Parts: sequence; C-alpha cells; structure tokens
Amino acid sequence: MTALQIRVRYFAAAAEAAGLEEEWLPVASTGHPLTVGELRATLAARYGESMDRVMRSGSFLVDGVVSRDDARTILERVDVLPPFAGG
Repeated sequence: MTALQIRVRYFAAAAEAAGLEEEWLPVASTGHPLTVGELRATLAARYGESMDRVMRSGSFLVDGVVSRDDARTILERVDVLPPFAGG
C-alpha cells in the first residue's frame, strides 16, 4: 500500500525559507487528513524560524481555497503564500 502524500508548493519568501519550490509530504496514518495546523507545526520544525515567520504573516491556499484556519483539512495540495502587498 502506498502512503498518502500531499503536494506542498512554496512561493517567494516561503520558497527561500524552505530552500525549494515544491515537495511531497507523507501523511501519517492517523485516521484523519492532515490539517493546516499540523502542516504549520511540521514546516516550522523542518525549516525553522524563517518559515515560521512567513507562515505567521502569510496564508495557505488549501486545495484551491485561501485559508488561515488551522483546523482546515488538506486533501491533496497546499500552497504556502507569504504576505502580499499591493492590489
């Protein structure tokens, strides 16, 4: 059986903090989908303070919907977005 994975894409300052633009993260077999809060904790542990800073002020595009809700579940893909200025 293949482990479930989610696609994580990083943009601008998030890509700088991660040192890459995209990766696939395995989803632990916890019986529930990964949440934004769990992803946030995973990325902070993996990439440190610079990623934590990006995530505190940025947002996530979760399966096509912008979210800052830590309880939101991720089914397939999440984009880590830094704060944007302008309009």
